[in-house]
Amino acid sequence: MDNDTIVTKVNAALAEEFELEQAALVPDAKIRDDLGLDSLDIVDMVIVLEKAFDFKLQNKESLAAIRTLGDIYTFIGELRDAGTIR
Repeated sequence: MDNDTIVTKVNAALAEEFELEQAALVPDAKIRDDLGLDSLDIVDMVIVLEKAFDFKLQNKESLAAIRTLGDIYTFIGELRDAGTIR
């Protein structure tokens, strides 16, 4: 899975789940401030991403540093590179 596929899958999953406009889904979009997701939405976001990429997040602490969509893309890319997802 290449980086473009990661971006496409993340954006599609989040747009569908949270009814977000595709134009708002840019790497520097802040999850809370720009996309308007609250703490409960973030829990749902993790579940949506787990389903989209077929993995189970074991290390919840790794989410603490995620602030933007770009952070999510990087995080999913790191999971891919570690062999957690394909």
